[in-house]
Amino acid sequence: MVARLQKFLSISLFLFAGTWVAWWVSLGRPYLAALGAATVLIGYAFFLAAEFAILAAVQKDDVAPRPTLPQLISAWWGEVVIGLCVFLWRQPFRSNVEPDLLPARPDGRRGVLLVHGFVCNRGLWNSWMHELRSRDIPFVAINLEPVFGSIDCYADHIEAAATRVEAATGQPLVLVGHSMGGVAIRAWFAKFNADARVHRVITIGSPHQGTWLARFGHTPNGREMRLANPWLANLATAETAERYSRFTCFFGHCDNIVFPAASAMLPGAHNIHVPATAHVQMAFRPQVFAELCRWLR
Repeated sequence: MVARLQKFLSISLFLFAGTWVAWWVSLGRPYLAALGAATVLIGYAFFLAAEFAILAAVQKDDVAPRPTLPQLISAWWGEVVIGLCVFLWRQPFRSNVEPDLLPARPDGRRGVLLVHGFVCNRGLWNSWMHELRSRDIPFVAINLEPVFGSIDCYADHIEAAATRVEAATGQPLVLVGHSMGGVAIRAWFAKFNADARVHRVITIGSPHQGTWLARFGHTPNGREMRLANPWLANLATAETAERYSRFTCFFGHCDNIVFPAASAMLPGAHNIHVPATAHVQMAFRPQVFAELCRWLR
């Protein structure tokens, strides 16, 4: 569903930009044509800038220092670039280009389950899946649907995928969740009491304590990611310190979606700060993939 929605959006943007260029070129104004096309294609950069402005106002010195202006600008531009790649190409048009990789029979290799976040699909992980395949590491990447349903709905999707990985490898698995995906993994833990089946969980910019920005979300999963909301509080009551010790949580003071920065942490987890890095951009930092490889060894 996300692929269809984003494919429609991508094609519409390109068609509008092409029409704009053709119109102004026909009137002999190529510079205006180029300026208008650029504005259409990267207009979302202005919305990203608004998110970073709110982040700068909300983020205080807590577990991470307040970001400097150069750090915010660097993170903003990085998010603009990676956003074009992810939301206008990988997810709408390339979400199935990397099929899952599972061995025919258990051979001692540990498997990985990749869980994307809000309004994303498995295409987010294309570069990860390519690298895992090159290293012959078993993996499954799932699509979470319904897109705007409750996070509780995703536990069954994760269970089905986890069962596939376990059956193929015979090993406790490593789960990686970006953004909402990390919270969905916790919901799976709670529903299936899966502690003994998990080797490690790595979350990347996940709103474990909620996020300030979710106050603008009115879908079921959006409301469940608001700061200090009852759904998250209820989820935490079923969790233990031993479970949290299985988590590595990456967080950042330039995360334009999940802030304040401490909201992406869990008590007792291995919490790692990634400086000057935006929300989607964080999933592609080498140190994040290196953490996965560390637990696979």
